[in-house]
Amino acid sequence: MSDAPPSGNDRQIHKRYLEYRDRHSYFGKVERLLTLAEYIPLEIELAELEIKGEDHRDDEEEARFAVVARILFRD
Repeated sequence: MSDAPPSGNDRQIHKRYLEYRDRHSYFGKVERLLTLAEYIPLEIELAELEIKGEDHRDDEEEARFAVVARILFRD
């Protein structure tokens, strides 16, 4: 995961965060809603794992991809 703060994609990340909040109101009622500060690192991690692609992720990365996708309601 990158330690660098988000750059040119700030608007896109914020838009996806708002979509996450909408999905949370429907799917995530038993889970705590992430703050934007908590959401951003997960968004970046998921994007990095997506870029690797299913064929290039090892088992640990594949498991983490599934967990993060579930947390962000993208599974």
